[in-house]
Amino acid sequence: MKLLFVGGTGNISAACVRLALTQGHEVFMLNRGNRDLGAHGIHGATTLTANIQEDSSVQAALGARTFDVVADFVAYQPADVERDLRLFSGRCAQYFFISSASAYEKPLRHPFVTEAHPLKNPFWQYSRDKIACEEVCTRSYRDRDFPAIIVRPSLTYDTVWPVAIGGWDDFTLIDRIRRGGEMVVHGDGTSLWTVTHSEDFARGFNGLFGNTAAIGHAFHITSDEVLTWTQLYTTLAEAAGVAPRLVHIPSHFLAAINDWERGNLLGDKAHSSIFDNSKIKRFVPGFQAVIPFHVGARRTLAWFEADPSRQRIIPGINQTMDGYIAAWRAALATLPKK
Repeated sequence: MKLLFVGGTGNISAACVRLALTQGHEVFMLNRGNRDLGAHGIHGATTLTANIQEDSSVQAALGARTFDVVADFVAYQPADVERDLRLFSGRCAQYFFISSASAYEKPLRHPFVTEAHPLKNPFWQYSRDKIACEEVCTRSYRDRDFPAIIVRPSLTYDTVWPVAIGGWDDFTLIDRIRRGGEMVVHGDGTSLWTVTHSEDFARGFNGLFGNTAAIGHAFHITSDEVLTWTQLYTTLAEAAGVAPRLVHIPSHFLAAINDWERGNLLGDKAHSSIFDNSKIKRFVPGFQAVIPFHVGARRTLAWFEADPSRQRIIPGINQTMDGYIAAWRAALATLPKK
C-alpha cells in the first residue's frame, strides 16, 4: 500500500513508520524535512517537504499523488482537520486522525473504558480540542463520506518518559533520581494506569491499514498491562539502577498550586483507567501488546543513554518538583498533631 504520514518522526509516529517499512509498504512522510530520519531508525521512506499549515506548499509537494492511507499525527485543532479535508479529500482511501484517550469523560464514572465511553473533559483544553477534532471527523464521514478513522492513544512511550510529573522528552528525572532526589507521585500512588510502548501501538495501528470496515469507527490502542503509579515510578527507578524515593501528594493539592496539573492530573492521570481493547483486537486479529513496562523502561533508558544530546537536564522541572514537595510538607506541618 501507499502510505502518507503527516509528521512521522514523533514518539509514536516513528514506530508506525518503521513498522510500515518492514511490512513492505511504500511510505511517504510529509513534514518540513528538518529531522535526521536515520536518527529515528527510518530508512527507505520518501520525504515530501512542505509546511502542513500552508495549503499551497502541501499541494505542490503532493502533486497528483493519491494514497491508500493518510495518517495525521500533528492535528490538534478542528482547523487542522478541516485543512486535511481540503487537502486529502479524494486523495486517500483511509484517513486516520490521532486523538487521545484523555478525551474520555472525566471524572470517569467507570474505570473500564470502551470506545463507547462518553467524551467530555472539563479540565483539559487539549482534550476538548481533540474532542472537537473528532466531531469534525465524524461529520465529514456522515455528510461527505470522507473515510475518517479515529484512533485514541493513551500514555504511549518510546523516546519519552511515561510519567505524570518529572519531564517528557528530557533526562531530568533520571538524573534527579540517580543523584538521590525524590520523585513526586500524584495521589496515594494506588490508582491504576496503563502505559503502552510505541511499537505495540504501531502493531494495532498499522493493522487497520486497508481494512475499510474500520472507516467511521474510533479505536483506542493500549497495552493490557495495568500498573499502579507507585509501580510505574518504582519500575523506572529500578531501570535506572537506584532505589525509589517517592513523595505522594494529592492530585487536587497539586492542581491548586499549578493550573497545568488541573488538566494533566484531574483531566487525565488522577483517574484509574483500564482500557478494554477488544474492539481493536476484533478488527486486527492477533493484535497483542507484548512489551511489558519493566522491559520498555529499560529500552527507553538505553535510547537516551545512546546519545549525550538526548540527555538534556531542564532546571525548571527540578524546581517545579522541589516546589511541590516543599509546599506539601509545609501544608502537612500545619495539621494538628495527634
